[in-house]
Amino acid sequence: MQYSADSRYAWTRLAVTLALMTIGSAGMYVVSVVLPAVQAEFGVARADASLPYTLLMVGFGIGGVWMGRLADRHGVMRPLLIGSVGLGLGFIAAAFSSNVWLFAIAHGVGIGLVGSSATFAPLVADTSLWFVRRRGIAVAICASGNYLAGAIWPPIVQHFVQSVGWRQTYLALGVLSLVVLPLLALAMRPRPPAAVAAPAKAHFGTPSDRPFGFSLGGAQALLCVAGVACCVAMSMPQVHIVAYCGDLGYGAARGAQMLSLMLAAGIVSRLISGAICDRIGGLRTLLLGSALQGVALLLFLPFDGLVSLYVISALFGLFQGGIVPSYAIIVREYFPPAEAGARVGTVLMCTLFGMALGGWMSGKVFDLTGSYHAAFVNGIAWNLLNLAIAFTLLQRTRRLARLQTA
Repeated sequence: MQYSADSRYAWTRLAVTLALMTIGSAGMYVVSVVLPAVQAEFGVARADASLPYTLLMVGFGIGGVWMGRLADRHGVMRPLLIGSVGLGLGFIAAAFSSNVWLFAIAHGVGIGLVGSSATFAPLVADTSLWFVRRRGIAVAICASGNYLAGAIWPPIVQHFVQSVGWRQTYLALGVLSLVVLPLLALAMRPRPPAAVAAPAKAHFGTPSDRPFGFSLGGAQALLCVAGVACCVAMSMPQVHIVAYCGDLGYGAARGAQMLSLMLAAGIVSRLISGAICDRIGGLRTLLLGSALQGVALLLFLPFDGLVSLYVISALFGLFQGGIVPSYAIIVREYFPPAEAGARVGTVLMCTLFGMALGGWMSGKVFDLTGSYHAAFVNGIAWNLLNLAIAFTLLQRTRRLARLQTA
């Protein structure tokens, strides 16, 4: 049976997509919670303990492009089934790792490259094909699964790490992935309807062979650099807030609560940003989110009290949650529709590379300086680069619009 865009089935499918992403994205938040325990057990430096997260995010990004192409050819169900096996076996392999290098490889290959990659970029691209009138909010709901995972899993995992240990916790996550994800994937069998263009709006971009006045490759490259920059900044609190709280004497459990709060607020942010995207377009939404994320990062510098960190964590989640989904909307607004799937996957891959680079870089800065103060400053600098690119692209679209009017 062929279903249409914006149909009741499309919304039902979106609910299943949300569940798939919530479970499939667990790995990128679980590893942050177990970082102190893994560092202590393997006796390694903070940068080395951050390596599993870095490899996971690199694999996540590369795998997203591969899984996206597989979904273009065969539908999204097939990569989801492959991903469920990769994720389950990755968690189990990590549980039996005898050193940090095997632990990192399990994350990079199993959990990242083959596993979680199937439940992010392909699902975002698939969702954008099932909606026309409400594409912005639909993509935002889909992408919220990534943050819903961050809100749900850290406190659960922290509880079980303290009660049964991180290895047994990873085993349970592996079994869960092998059992639940394939069942959800079966509901995603129908292929998306034929592509339909969204109604044109004056303040949105127009698909073109020269987006922003650049060549397709040049415009893509700028969005990729912007994606790396914003997520290097974004990863600093997300990856290291648990360890940061431990260093300040508040304990890992407090840090896990802050991470959960941060990502729960990110869910709200993504939904609001989706609605904003439908009104003002993806580029302006990116600019707004980037500016607010920079403000939140600045607040981490003067305030490190327990209550202050809870408040700033919530603000950080509220400010930056809509940044990554806005890239998918930008691609759909400014690039040729026939190339949207591959280009969305590429830009999202770069955001994941940014998370990977930022997670490792922040740990390295900590090892060199002995504190996270310089790591926050580093994140602010990368955020300024993202802000500059978004502002430049917006100015170019305004200039081109004035020339066309003249």
